[in-house]
Amino acid sequence: MALSTPPPSDALPLLPLLGGIEAGGTKYVCAVAYDPAKPLLEARFPTGEPRETVAKAAAFFREAAAIHGSIRSLGIGTFGPARIDPAAPDFGTILTTPKAGWSGFPLVEELRKALGMDLPVAFETDVNAAALGESVHGAARGVRNVAYITVGTGIGGGLLGDGRLLHGRMHPEIGHLAVPDLDAAYGKATQVCPFHASCLEGRASGPAIETRWGKPGHELPDDHPAWGLEAQYLAIGCLQLTAAWSPDLILLGGGVSQKSGLIDRVRDELVKLAGGYWDLPPMEDYLKLPALDQQAGIVGALELARRARGKTSEDAPAL
Repeated sequence: MALSTPPPSDALPLLPLLGGIEAGGTKYVCAVAYDPAKPLLEARFPTGEPRETVAKAAAFFREAAAIHGSIRSLGIGTFGPARIDPAAPDFGTILTTPKAGWSGFPLVEELRKALGMDLPVAFETDVNAAALGESVHGAARGVRNVAYITVGTGIGGGLLGDGRLLHGRMHPEIGHLAVPDLDAAYGKATQVCPFHASCLEGRASGPAIETRWGKPGHELPDDHPAWGLEAQYLAIGCLQLTAAWSPDLILLGGGVSQKSGLIDRVRDELVKLAGGYWDLPPMEDYLKLPALDQQAGIVGALELARRARGKTSEDAPAL
């Protein structure tokens, strides 16, 4: 487990210490902070078997507490699907997931046991946490209606309306929007989602790219045909969000989205698909990369921890 400590900050020690977890399908990121935008101590390690992973997270927080004092609340942004309704009897549980061993795992309950503390806990999806982080501390500050799509090991989405995360019966599952099969035009037949015939995650996630082309995306050159196809699939997802909800801003995050030139391709494809129907702002203002880059999830998890104590960013003193 790798620990990293940023240079000393100006954090006020009288503020409550916050704990955050970005519980991704590939890696766990744990951090503590007084100000969510300024983590004091951070650890990253692979997401393994559930109890082993929880034990590593708990060990990090014990070490962090020995250095910085007691953690007063915890924010978790997890891979999904997950039960995020605090009123549900299985709140804090990972639901049906292709991640081996995690379906039905009571993550919040097991973390509290491992820490030996009944902390206030905010539990959201990892992409909801990233959306919140960008809304409060990043590229979506001051924007009313924000959609965040992350493209990596899976594809997920978070929605914020007037600063509030939007939920229905569950959380948004943008990665499982149905999309047409565009692979045939490339002589391919790739769909890696075990649940659906043709969904966005199954066609455009990192594993889909690697399965289709035989190499992970970061090994494919910028001019590879993979990126034209990827842009088409992602533009379809953005179009569906535009039609269904009409956000003011779409952020395209995750490791795959960092590919040089990909967002410009997606913008071009989205303009074609939109057909001039919507009164959209310039694409450079409508579809952006996150300002917090790969830190959006953990910053959002720490912001969740702050809100778990009944405080929003507006309530907190400037640091």
